[in-house]
Amino acid sequence: MERTFLAVKPDGVQRHLVGEIIRRYETKGFKLVGLKLIHPTRELAENHYAVHKERPFFAGLVDFITSGPVVAMVWEGDGVVASARKIIGATNPLTAEPGTIRGDFGANIGRNIIHGSDAIETAQTEIALWFNPEELVSWTPSLTSWVYE
Repeated sequence: MERTFLAVKPDGVQRHLVGEIIRRYETKGFKLVGLKLIHPTRELAENHYAVHKERPFFAGLVDFITSGPVVAMVWEGDGVVASARKIIGATNPLTAEPGTIRGDFGANIGRNIIHGSDAIETAQTEIALWFNPEELVSWTPSLTSWVYE
């Protein structure tokens, strides 16, 4: 089963959107296997955004993600990486489709509510960065047979 990493950023936490975001993924049929509230360190943030290190907005990304608590999550399901990205919506909330998290709640690219892994390989790296293996729970929801063939 495929896994992805999602993080409700400080703006989403401060705006009390965590429950709504979790609801959207649960309703879709994905399984939550890791969840924690964390105030990211500068080191964690720099590692997370390392791919953007040479870009002019890198410092701003790091400053923002370390500005408050983040809800880090690992979700599991068939096609969860691609599907999660569709639920999130475009990076810029002003161009994100209505019905997506960013389209419904975002107003500015610098405050876009949520992060989601963009590929299976990225998800594996991000999960390992934010979670220890013992923090992830393997379990089978009773609804599994009603969601998957």
